[in-house]
Amino acid sequence: MSQARLQKRARLLKAAEFKYVFDRPLRSRDRFFTVLARANGRPFPRLGLAISKKHAKRAVARNRIKRIVRESFRQSSDLCNVDVVVMTTSNGEKASNQQLFASLQQHWQNINQQCVAS
Repeated sequence: MSQARLQKRARLLKAAEFKYVFDRPLRSRDRFFTVLARANGRPFPRLGLAISKKHAKRAVARNRIKRIVRESFRQSSDLCNVDVVVMTTSNGEKASNQQLFASLQQHWQNINQQCVAS
């Protein structure tokens, strides 16, 4: 089994880092996720998760969503250098893994297009 994982440097960890993204983000939204992004001035993208109890009541569901988001982010090697915050909607808990992966791939493409345009 592969030991691939999302590196610590590729994560948003501090409240100030999240606030930076929330201030003036690029947005991408569908029925499963809201993805906010903002250029970070670093040579790599970083990920932050905001999966609330309001939209995924059980810890098992929240953890499943977080695992899927992290893996999708890790596999998206063509993502531009942005800080990304992913939030779920109430439909995210009911979706299959394949639906969530497909949704996230579309979000990464949208963010890249917006990044290039700005």
